[in-house]
Amino acid sequence: MLSGILGSEDAERVLLYILAREQGYGREISQFWGTTQTGVKRQLERLEAAGILMAQAVGRTRVYTWNPRYPFARELQALLARAVSLLPDTDRERLLMHRRRPRRTGKPL
Repeated sequence: MLSGILGSEDAERVLLYILAREQGYGREISQFWGTTQTGVKRQLERLEAAGILMAQAVGRTRVYTWNPRYPFARELQALLARAVSLLPDTDRERLLMHRRRPRRTGKPL
């Protein structure tokens, strides 16, 4: 959808993922979208160099989040939120549902 504006489909996927989850790292993002780690890493580095994202080392992993000092952050996030609303229902639910811990044993569905 926004790959023409953002420069690539990987850049769009990275920004959509970070918008929905508030943070992410290269391997996690590439596994979620089923794309190469190289392309995602390249886009993360490019977006960090542009000042859109910022990275923080957590152990040996670089975790990326929105840069609150980026002057067009709100506008870009609003554009991406509109793009999320236009995704197919299954993709939107999978992107927005964020479970970090497993379900309790014996808990009914």
